[in-house]
Amino acid sequence: MDLARLNALDEASFVQTLGTVFEHSPWVAERVWPQRPFADVATLHAAMCAALAQAGPAAQLTLIRAHPQLAGKAAIAGALSADSAREQRGAGLDQCSPAEYLRLTELNAGYEARFGFPYILAVRGYDRQGILANLAARLPNARQLEMAEALRQIERIAALRLADMMGAPAPPA
Repeated sequence: MDLARLNALDEASFVQTLGTVFEHSPWVAERVWPQRPFADVATLHAAMCAALAQAGPAAQLTLIRAHPQLAGKAAIAGALSADSAREQRGAGLDQCSPAEYLRLTELNAGYEARFGFPYILAVRGYDRQGILANLAARLPNARQLEMAEALRQIERIAALRLADMMGAPAPPA
């Protein structure tokens, strides 16, 4: 998809095209459609992130909770979105050893019990050991800090998905 074509789409097509950029949250694309045309992918991403920020804490928490656990039940059942499945596969989460899977399951459960939402990490560039280390390091944080970090990670995931979709360079880490 090129930007000129994206900018020319009607609202339904625009939302259908960008509706998966923020996991199971097409409302983000709906909110930015009236702002077209976008000059570049970075401007589009910034508008989508602004829509998320303006949505308020309840909508943000709903979006956070729309994300699957890494290597969790949805992954095992094959119920991940295509983007999430590709991202988790890219980090090798589909190849966890029994010990890694057990540790990830324990950390995920502890994280979700502590914060009330799943651990979120833009996994591109991470391997299984890096993900486990990051999850363990974030577990002691305060809930407010983790909510803000989850939103930062979601924005990074969205930037990567947009870059892939639009054939643009990946944003810096």
